[in-house]
Amino acid sequence: MEPLNQRIVLVTRKTRLEELIVRFNTVGQAKFYVEHLGADFSDYEAEHRTYGEAVKATEEILNRHGRVQQLDRSFLPNFLFTPDTLIVVLGQDGLVANTLKYLKGQPVIGVNPDPARWDGVLLPFKVKDLAKIAAEAMSGKRATRRITMAKAVLSDGQELHACLCALSNPIG
Repeated sequence: MEPLNQRIVLVTRKTRLEELIVRFNTVGQAKFYVEHLGADFSDYEAEHRTYGEAVKATEEILNRHGRVQQLDRSFLPNFLFTPDTLIVVLGQDGLVANTLKYLKGQPVIGVNPDPARWDGVLLPFKVKDLAKIAAEAMSGKRATRRITMAKAVLSDGQELHACLCALSNPIG
């Protein structure tokens, strides 16, 4: 597929601040709630700002490589991923594992938006690495690692998904 015709799906999530705003309707109410619990609201603001900057930078980089569609994790169960789609997940390990449940072998790049805050086995890349990694992944020049997903179905229909993986930072 030609690079600028490459379909890229950027999977994101709401920040803790965005989730609180949905719950309490305003930043002021969210701040009151957090401070009433004795927590530092500036941490929520810093996380929100850092994640927003990472999303913006990621989109700018990916737009140079193809057509980017941002997808919030809440839409994952209903989204149809085509076989030739490159998926970039910007978030925590749980977001990567959750995304993997809905894929059938498409390549996934796990990007850590805030290495100072989160570390994760499924997030080997930083935003600044993405230009090189995306180009290599789309051209098939990037080695990939298989991640084993397991699914257990209980007699009442409930499902449990698990991820078994061993990744190292493959930049090199």
